[in-house]
Amino acid sequence: MKIIVDAMGGDFPESVIKGAIQSLAYHNYTIVLIGQKQLIDKTVSSLNYDKSRLEIVDCQDYITNNDVPTEAIRNKTESSMVKGLSLLHNEDDIAGMVSTGSTGALLAGTFMKIGRIKGISRPGLCPILTNIKDSPVMVIDCGANVDCKPINLAHFAVMGNIYYQEVFGIDRPRVGLLSNGSEDKKGNELTHESFALLKKLPINFVGNIEASAVLSGDVDVVVCDGFDGNVFLKATEGAVKLVLKALKQAIKSSFMSKIGALFMKGAFTKIKKKLDISNAGGALLLGARKIVVKAHGAGDEVAVRNAVMQIIKMDETGVCKKIEERMQSISLEGIDK
Repeated sequence: MKIIVDAMGGDFPESVIKGAIQSLAYHNYTIVLIGQKQLIDKTVSSLNYDKSRLEIVDCQDYITNNDVPTEAIRNKTESSMVKGLSLLHNEDDIAGMVSTGSTGALLAGTFMKIGRIKGISRPGLCPILTNIKDSPVMVIDCGANVDCKPINLAHFAVMGNIYYQEVFGIDRPRVGLLSNGSEDKKGNELTHESFALLKKLPINFVGNIEASAVLSGDVDVVVCDGFDGNVFLKATEGAVKLVLKALKQAIKSSFMSKIGALFMKGAFTKIKKKLDISNAGGALLLGARKIVVKAHGAGDEVAVRNAVMQIIKMDETGVCKKIEERMQSISLEGIDK
């Protein structure tokens, strides 16, 4: 089996290439790097890896964040992202694709070229975060669908539940609905209708959850529309950066603080590692017919390597197929699809 890595489009192509090469030490898949061959050859020339498990597809063009997503997918047919998605669609021996490129373009390209799993109304973009108890928590959707119907959130819940069961080995993951309060009656029209629908699903639905409690360890899968999810994710990233910056400033504020920091270095390292989103890899586009992972545009080698490992875990557990099978057995009669 093969995994495509879009080498272009992100902020640091060399890091993407190195991360993809590093991943070869952790699996037996073949990596297909798509991008400017001259840059790829130069970057890998000093690296030690199994050359028989690397394929390079030369591609000089790439999609930028300034491009209009749908227009770029239609017109930039020779770009690394479009070529990668086309290969993913056409080749059965390709398990999935990682890209650090434009999120909008990757979402549009996946919809247009890969399509949805049968029975899924809309795929959801779902990052995996780490909560206070060092356990993974999935948030779905974080930006693929700004305007949602209750049926979409129901499908997010089913997909998140299956993913968590298969990948993390938890029989009954706790599924919560993001709202402005934990009480059953909290929320807007969308959350009210979605709440009633999620209660009917064969999942362990634990009710509403506030944004402040997402990382508390009380829930495993958080369901929301793409607008609220994206705001939550960016607010969380901003808060983490602020805390780390404030901590660094406080340490530098006095001699005694610097001395104390030396004794706390181990603890600070653990905290930084827990808050580092690179350790999760990237955000899955769950519900697409094949596996697509969006890694951060400024993602380093660790993030890309872990994004590759996400694809492998999904491929080995057959998550996409199991989602399709499960959807055939779930009745959502009377709900507008």
